[in-house]
Amino acid sequence: MKTTTHGSQRMQQRGIPRLMIEMLQRYGKRAYDHHGGVIRYLDKSARRSIEKYIGSQVYRRMHEFHDAYLVEAVDSGVIITCGHRFTALHLA
Repeated sequence: MKTTTHGSQRMQQRGIPRLMIEMLQRYGKRAYDHHGGVIRYLDKSARRSIEKYIGSQVYRRMHEFHDAYLVEAVDSGVIITCGHRFTALHLA
């Protein structure tokens, strides 16, 4: 997993574990932000897939990260930033 300095800082500041970043990259729904980035977030089907992959108990313990998202560069896949959603993503 490649990250920018900014991306690494945001992961640490926002307390998002590497496991969650990996789950977002593997199962997260992709939406293009039209600025050279891809937003990855968890929709209902992605959450179900993660629950199957890691098990119900571990999945329930990670409830505080179910609203996490990340932004990665379209061309290189490098993680630019990540965070927690407080409102719905408005993707046009």
